[in-house]
Amino acid sequence: MLQQTQVASVIPYFERFLKAFPTLDALAAADEQSVLRQWEGLGYYRRARDLHRAARIIVADHGGRIPEDPDALRQLPGFGRYTANAVLSQAFDQRLPILEANSRRVLCRLLGVQGNPHQAAVQAQLWQAAGKLVPAKRPGAFNQALMELGALVCTTRDPQCWRCPLARGCIAHRAGAEDRIPVRAKRLHSVHVHEVAVVVQRRGRLLLVRRPDRGRWAGLWEFPHIEQEALESAETAGQRLLAALGMQGRVEGELATIRHAVTRFHIRLICLSVVWQKGMVTADLYPDTRWVAPSALAELPVSSPQRRLAHRWLTSTRA
Repeated sequence: MLQQTQVASVIPYFERFLKAFPTLDALAAADEQSVLRQWEGLGYYRRARDLHRAARIIVADHGGRIPEDPDALRQLPGFGRYTANAVLSQAFDQRLPILEANSRRVLCRLLGVQGNPHQAAVQAQLWQAAGKLVPAKRPGAFNQALMELGALVCTTRDPQCWRCPLARGCIAHRAGAEDRIPVRAKRLHSVHVHEVAVVVQRRGRLLLVRRPDRGRWAGLWEFPHIEQEALESAETAGQRLLAALGMQGRVEGELATIRHAVTRFHIRLICLSVVWQKGMVTADLYPDTRWVAPSALAELPVSSPQRRLAHRWLTSTRA
């Protein structure tokens, strides 16, 4: 959960997840939809699938015990070098280094590394340096301290060198180059995407579709949506989506406009309320579709913007 998510944000999800799946056996026995529902809100749902698959492999092939051999652990889904070494150093006290965004920044400044830390050669240099620094005693605590130092003191902007225990030996600090090291990657330009979603009602039930198993929000449920073309009205886009789904419906109005961001994509989602008129979902746009009762919305895993849309629909219905 700590991959690509801050600690403070993770804690409530971690507690909720452990309550639902208190053991590896419980996680392995769960179905994927239940796992995704408990993960909902953390994003990057591939991590949840990898964790679920890893639990099943550990139970099936390793007697329900996490492998202590680094090579065996790295064979599990989602266990790259960083994750495997973090687990083994912190849970099993093995003398293994880690390298992630915060510790990488600390090492770049400490060693005065001028190259781009995302390049393979520089990565190899930093892994080697981290391996030499990690002590035999309490390696997990050392690795956590290095990450914490980068998160709280050796920050990206305005590092607090005056309170850093490594400042005296830090090459970047001595050269006054903290703001130039490490080299920052060029920011990608933002992309603005306009989409239209339809909340289709039929005999007291709502149409939900499951996304493909690859791509953004893979496997999650959602109200159908489509990218809005230039100069196209929201209602026209909604009717185009309904036709692609193989049905007809009456657009009753706009429920909400939801804005959210995924990496560099800034998405505006106009949500329309639609009453079904005729037709059934026959197109192969989605691997699965369901007409669900509003009370069942809470049970299905959906993305955060789609959860917001469901909440807006329920609120408007009650009103």
